[in-house]
Amino acid sequence: MTRNLLIALSAGGSAALMAGAYIFQALGYPPCAMCLWQRWPHVAAIVIGLIALRVPGRFLPAMGAIAAATTAGIGIFHTGVERDYWEGPSSCTGGGGLDGLSGADLLTITGPRVVMCDQVSWELFSLSMPSWNALFSLCLMVGWIMAYRLSAGSTTTGSSRTG
Repeated sequence: MTRNLLIALSAGGSAALMAGAYIFQALGYPPCAMCLWQRWPHVAAIVIGLIALRVPGRFLPAMGAIAAATTAGIGIFHTGVERDYWEGPSSCTGGGGLDGLSGADLLTITGPRVVMCDQVSWELFSLSMPSWNALFSLCLMVGWIMAYRLSAGSTTTGSSRTG
């Protein structure tokens, strides 16, 4: 595989995960705050990938690997919150208070739907969406690392290849 193919696959994988997230959202699974946090590193990886396809070197593949590792880490943390391994942010878990809400706010049915970070909204094979994101993102990280390693060979002087 070439550096650019690995970059395209890795950035394209982030784009596919983002598309999947928006498809689930369109199907009626609104994201919680931590789900939204997991999207930002994917956006960064897509942008990094687009630039890295034009700019040689190791810096951008390294940044892509960091972006993939970041979203995987958030996904692992989110999974732990869903499974009650540890507490999540009080702003999006069942432990959050109702400060600032009036009785009318609590009784309204027209307000926004509150999505809690500690509730599993969908799962497949006992893995929730954050778990799948973490798993796929770790695979994307490997792709970025492979592109990084191939970039090292392209910066050396001379050629050891023939033909």
